[in-house]
Amino acid sequence: MRVLIFSLAYLPFVGGAELAVKEITDRLRDIEFDMLTVDLDGKQQPIQQIGNVKVHRVGKGKLAKYLFPFAGFTQAVKMHQIQPYDAVWAIMANQSGLIALRFKKKFPSVKYLLTLQEGDSLKRIWSRTFFMRPFYKKIYRTADHIQSISTFLEERALKYGYAGAKSVVPNGVDLEKFKKEFSAEELAALRQQLNLSKDDKVIITTSRLVHKNGVDTLIQAVKDLPVKLLILGSGELEIQLKSLAQEIGVRDKILFLGHIDQQDLPKYLKLSNVYVRASRSEGLGSAFLEAMAAGLPVIGTNVGGIPDFLKDGENGFFCEVNNPRDLANKIQLLLGDENLSSYVAENGRAMVFEKYDWRQIADEMKNIFNHL
Repeated sequence: MRVLIFSLAYLPFVGGAELAVKEITDRLRDIEFDMLTVDLDGKQQPIQQIGNVKVHRVGKGKLAKYLFPFAGFTQAVKMHQIQPYDAVWAIMANQSGLIALRFKKKFPSVKYLLTLQEGDSLKRIWSRTFFMRPFYKKIYRTADHIQSISTFLEERALKYGYAGAKSVVPNGVDLEKFKKEFSAEELAALRQQLNLSKDDKVIITTSRLVHKNGVDTLIQAVKDLPVKLLILGSGELEIQLKSLAQEIGVRDKILFLGHIDQQDLPKYLKLSNVYVRASRSEGLGSAFLEAMAAGLPVIGTNVGGIPDFLKDGENGFFCEVNNPRDLANKIQLLLGDENLSSYVAENGRAMVFEKYDWRQIADEMKNIFNHL
């Protein structure tokens, strides 16, 4: 089977969707995958083999993102005419759906799989891709199968009138990576590197510094808490968030650590006491699952795909959206009750190991491809 993937971004530009494609395709060796994507920084090779995917990059830089539905389609037609594909796989309706729609109309016998990974609200998506809004219903309704990473996103497909085959298959977790244990000496060395004392209580968040992830809510929540906050990630709001921390007098409590290599992430999680992301919207929330796999109690909001896995009081806690005081109370609850913290952390870890192994996820995706 030959499959052509449409994805606006791909490695080395890593988000949840890109990581999912890599983890799944690496495990489906009996399928031949090609990909069309954009060279976002203008420094990547035009054609490159990454794992089980042959990546073809069309266009360079930010402008290429907006031209992708057109340049990508032209290239897809050429590639299909040279060696035909059995299916196309669009990663996110708002980013790749228009190419897949145009391709399906030109080659109706080629199957079209749409994966919904969108973490932003529809309002925010439309503000960035306004020119695609008239095509949204067709992008959904034309698909032969829609795979969503959460029930929240599947409901979005139904809202647009999709009535075909559908599946909820979440993103998974690299369990081997996050179950790794570190010696007391290794963790002490990292604490020293971060200028943390052995008694400091540590809150951690891993997220892009963008509006939807609610990092501003978390910064305000730690104002009156005796904690240190590790913020792992970068993004368009970094300067504003640092200014906010300075304005409310918590800059000395917060370490903005920027991008951390994925291989180093488990050590930072093991160092910490509580994982928090005060999301305003969320497609699924893979970062929560990683923190759970590492054995941390987690606090999130009851939005998007998060309720698929987070059960309040059982394997984590919900906080209210845009409510720093409520978030602070939940952090205090976990830090002040070691038994409760251990209880929800153990339940979360067990749940992730049972349901979110990438091997299991890849098997479910293989079944979808086999029945397109």
